[in-house]
Amino acid sequence: QVQLVESGGGLVRAGGSLRLSCVASGDIFILNGMGWYRQVPGIERELVATITEDSTTNYADSVKGRFTISRDNTKNTVLLQMNSLKPEDTAIYYCHANGQSYTDYERGYDVDYWGQGTQVAVSP
Repeated sequence: QVQLVESGGGLVRAGGSLRLSCVASGDIFILNGMGWYRQVPGIERELVATITEDSTTNYADSVKGRFTISRDNTKNTVLLQMNSLKPEDTAIYYCHANGQSYTDYERGYDVDYWGQGTQVAVSP
């Protein structure tokens, strides 16, 4: 089993910055792609940014040039640096990872893991 825990959310004014952190723990064999998603009540969850095991990144058009995703494989951590925040960025942000525990690897399974989410609020 692999657990993801997010931190770093909060309330900021428009134009401000936040850095979200997601730390994976547990019986980790490998983490492949990792990413951040966000969701507003009543709205479908949307992809914000992803990063592969080789550090290839992909961003939603709405955050390009403002957000930066990175990872530290030695610490099983993925970060999301958010700059020039806008009120429309307000949402719950969820960490995601695709990977395997040692048990998953032995059984040939590939699993999607999700964190509990961290709240980001941006005031005008």
